[in-house]
Amino acid sequence: MTFFCWTLSGTAQHTLSIDATLDPIKKTISIKQRITYLNTSKDTLNEIFLFDWGNSFSSKTTPLAKRFAENYDSSFHFEKDKDRGRTDIEKIFSESQTPLQWQRGEQVDILRIIPNSPVLPGSSYTFNLEYTVKIPDDKFTRFGVSKDNDYKLRYWYISPAVYDGEWHVYSNKNIDDLYLTPSEFSIAFHYPSIYTLTSDLDLVSENFINGNKNIKTTTLFGKDRMSADIFIEKNPTFETVETDKINVVSNLQTRRVNPLLQAVITDRVVHFLNSKLGPYPFDKILLSEADYKNNPVYGLNQLPRFISPFPDGFERDIEELKTISRQYINNTLILDPRKDYWLQDALQIYLMMEYVNTYYPKMKIIGNLSDWWVIRWSHVADVEFNDQYSILYQNMARQNIHQSLTMEKDSLLKFNKNIANGYYGGSGLRYLNEFLGDDVVDRSIKEFYSENKLKPVKSSEFEKVVSKNTTLPVNWFFEDFVDTRSTIDFKIKKVEKLGDSLKVFIRNKRNTQLPVSLYGLNKKQVVFKTWTEPIDSITSITIPSKDIRKLALNYEGEIPEYDRKNNFKNLKGLLNKPIQFRLFRDMEDPNYTQVFFMPIFQYNLYDGISAGVRLNNRTLLPTPLSYSVSPQYAARSNSIVGSASIRYTQDMDEDNLYAMRYGFAGSYNSYDKGLFYRRFSPYITFLFRNPDLRNNKRQYLNLRTVNVHRDDDPTDTKQEPNYDVFNIQYIYSNSNLINFFQASGDYQISSKFSKVSVDLEYRRLFLNNRQLNLRFYAGMFLFNDTRDDEDYFSFALDRAVDYMFDYNYYGRSESSGLFSQQLIIAEGGFKSQLQPAFANSWITTINANTNIWRWIYAYGDVGLVHNHNEGVSAVFDSGIRLSLVADYFELYFPVYSNLGFEPGLPHYDERIRFIVTLSPKTLMGLFTRKWY
Repeated sequence: MTFFCWTLSGTAQHTLSIDATLDPIKKTISIKQRITYLNTSKDTLNEIFLFDWGNSFSSKTTPLAKRFAENYDSSFHFEKDKDRGRTDIEKIFSESQTPLQWQRGEQVDILRIIPNSPVLPGSSYTFNLEYTVKIPDDKFTRFGVSKDNDYKLRYWYISPAVYDGEWHVYSNKNIDDLYLTPSEFSIAFHYPSIYTLTSDLDLVSENFINGNKNIKTTTLFGKDRMSADIFIEKNPTFETVETDKINVVSNLQTRRVNPLLQAVITDRVVHFLNSKLGPYPFDKILLSEADYKNNPVYGLNQLPRFISPFPDGFERDIEELKTISRQYINNTLILDPRKDYWLQDALQIYLMMEYVNTYYPKMKIIGNLSDWWVIRWSHVADVEFNDQYSILYQNMARQNIHQSLTMEKDSLLKFNKNIANGYYGGSGLRYLNEFLGDDVVDRSIKEFYSENKLKPVKSSEFEKVVSKNTTLPVNWFFEDFVDTRSTIDFKIKKVEKLGDSLKVFIRNKRNTQLPVSLYGLNKKQVVFKTWTEPIDSITSITIPSKDIRKLALNYEGEIPEYDRKNNFKNLKGLLNKPIQFRLFRDMEDPNYTQVFFMPIFQYNLYDGISAGVRLNNRTLLPTPLSYSVSPQYAARSNSIVGSASIRYTQDMDEDNLYAMRYGFAGSYNSYDKGLFYRRFSPYITFLFRNPDLRNNKRQYLNLRTVNVHRDDDPTDTKQEPNYDVFNIQYIYSNSNLINFFQASGDYQISSKFSKVSVDLEYRRLFLNNRQLNLRFYAGMFLFNDTRDDEDYFSFALDRAVDYMFDYNYYGRSESSGLFSQQLIIAEGGFKSQLQPAFANSWITTINANTNIWRWIYAYGDVGLVHNHNEGVSAVFDSGIRLSLVADYFELYFPVYSNLGFEPGLPHYDERIRFIVTLSPKTLMGLFTRKWY
């Protein structure tokens, strides 16, 4: 076995010499490695830190494992140990064979080495490592060993951390932010000859060891390289496209593109990046399907392969552009990928926008689907492909979960990390370019790239380059756009007529200082455009009034603005914008006041299927003020039912109190056969959260009044059909995959009663994969003037009465039959139907369950129920829970309770309880929690 070693030779970079042997049976790589660490700082180093990200897969408690859990990804937690990765270090020693002190500490994927002599400024230190890396399954990060026993290797070797006055040591959190500086690599990789090795490093040689045809050795070399990704496959999937700039080695899956067109696309992308950035410093660039899937073109990647709404080659073009540009930038611009990554992301998206403007200037966001007669009437058919970037950012901003571009990468929500922040940054560069004009941004990008390629650099250097190339102010972009969390929102406050001119007063509604574009319109034709100076509150600008009938801010959407609906001012007439009626929900069109009609269908036992239409203003993006009116015809009750609501959300940018929500809701439906209820409820909700948006702690305080009017039931002469309840609810929640906790307090007062209750719920997923779910509920009447034989307002043991009509019961008044078996975990939370079923004094219960195997659980409930004139009753039940989709689709089979062995009792099928959630909005929470 040959061990390759290149000395420093005066080059200002680290040298990594690696001799690696792959064992496909054990799925391990045995490595002998020499590192020559160059101290480029002004400090003397008494310790050296190394990244050992291969060991981040070693347990369920590493930072990587915790990140998976935070993202509700349970696959890693439940994986077998043999499919996880790890690093087993055999020894670390100096050039003189002296063992070196080393330790891992709490960060198991960071090594701390103590040199046997201090490393002086400008000097180098060489040491050796011998270790074995167990390769993890590729299902966790798409890198690792595949089910076909192919190897996609990233972060597979130990590498030196960056020191520039401080150590930048970050644990692996699956956010692709390993911070390295360019190094010199020499690698001898030994592997079975049935495999083929692919890398973007230079191929030095490839031969068999001592004539052994079963083992192949590939020798690689690279200088000024950021990393050494290697792919080892039994059936090679990579192909090379040669251009006159670089060779592109790729295994991106082809979407119905012939080889000739594919070559043309690759050549065009390479030349575009060369013209916009500058020459790529290496001979070849490596593109992998794993890289693309980790950072895809969102939208395109969601479509099935057989659907292609875009012209031939477009999808391949954009996919290849995104993957090549990512590699192009990351391999050459050395920015701190955790703390100063925003410029890399912004540059990539900006280049993609420029590419589409150049080669696909009229491309729509839904491609050829915009020509379909069923779609072309909608506004989404008019939305340009490049508009998606500001739209997807607005999705987060409208929910008040956007984050600043300079927020550290590991503090970003998944949606912001993968999509919104990069899109906002790219849109911001377009905003800056439109304001500065004269292609200042394009020239500055090229100059910045040329001056800083393959050198550690900070994004602040880019600001200096832009400032040098213009006389206009640019500090607003870096201080108020990039470095703040505030959104952008402008408004035309008023307009004054001054002879043949217009004095326009413009208000910046946010606490920022930003410029805005002002347009003069004649119908839909732009007759005038100008830019203001950066505005921090209110400014005025005087423009000629000739031919102008309407004024608009940001008319062409070059600014990623929070709300463009308030950007118009008609010089004549009452309405600033015409009203537009649309069938089905649509994209937001700021040029109109939109009203949508949406067919709806609902079901309950008494109304049957209710069909109708929902009239509302809710676009595909959340809006601060929303209303909905939903009249429906109920087939079974032969009546008009429905609901109406209006809500306004006031967002707060910085405080723990992040939103206040004011609203009113009303509904009219059946509550029994031939009986209807009318419910009216005004409310105000205060929403609190941790400033760290990745922290799942939330608090809600809700104040409401519920007014209910019911039809008189002729069979119940003592019924009190009408009542008002004032309700205060407090909820604290901290929802995570490993630890879940929620606590709520509830106070209600009405003319007939007053009651208070607490509800505590805890879930714990242990390291041995055992899950324990506990719930405690206690409720007590402060006073209760209802009749002792009337349990309508009482606490329920197994089926809450729901007199405030909060729960989605399909047959709320049923006491027998299938619909009476519907279970909603509320109040007592019991599954068996026991006596006493209600408590008119106080109740306390504990519900518990734990898994037996996968989605099969054993449950048990115990409680005490107190009723006036009856005393205290102790109750219990137990059984089997089938949690097919937790909290959304579950079955409960009682086994033993106060009634005895329930499967032996008559009509056991009527004792089975079920949870079924049909609400699309509720089910959507299963998916959005992984992103938000």
